[in-house]
Amino acid sequence: MANPRRDDLVETALKLFYTGGFNATGIDKILGESGVAKMTLYNHFRSKDELILAALRRRDEKFRNWLMGEMKKAGPDPRAQILAMFDALEDWFKGRAFKEFGFYGCAFINAASEFGDQKHPAHRLAAEHKQSVVDHLEQICRKAGAAAPLELAEQIALIKEGAIATAHVRGMPEAALNAKRVAAALMDAALGADGPNGYA
Repeated sequence: MANPRRDDLVETALKLFYTGGFNATGIDKILGESGVAKMTLYNHFRSKDELILAALRRRDEKFRNWLMGEMKKAGPDPRAQILAMFDALEDWFKGRAFKEFGFYGCAFINAASEFGDQKHPAHRLAAEHKQSVVDHLEQICRKAGAAAPLELAEQIALIKEGAIATAHVRGMPEAALNAKRVAAALMDAALGADGPNGYA
């Protein structure tokens, strides 16, 4: 059963962790913005680390549902679905998606950077999120008839991650279009060209 106060805490924490950093954002700031009492917080979460994990799980659910939904809108063609991923990234970079948060890079890259130990639960959750995206891309590449679907999926994922990092660090939302062109050329080589320009 949904708990509105818990949801308020997680949503507020997610926003503040994403925009201000996981370590830099204190519990008092989260309580102040959410309007939730400290006792209520500790009724749901035994520590700040537990709240961080809950916020990352919420982000994972939201982001994957959004990204995969945007890819599905491209129709049944696997190649079009993959290229649509980069259109979705452009919307995110330019603030047309996740408007309530803005664009502050990838929450999971940020988390992995702040919690550098690969055994840390937040780092592991970030890795699981990235793996889930690769798994989804592999399924699409398999449907497209790629000879090595996992290899192609990993390569496309690398292009995606590069676009996110470039857009964030260098303030270049056009990185999404550049990445789309690179991904299209990669797929043309792996699957055969589709269309006069090699990309939609």
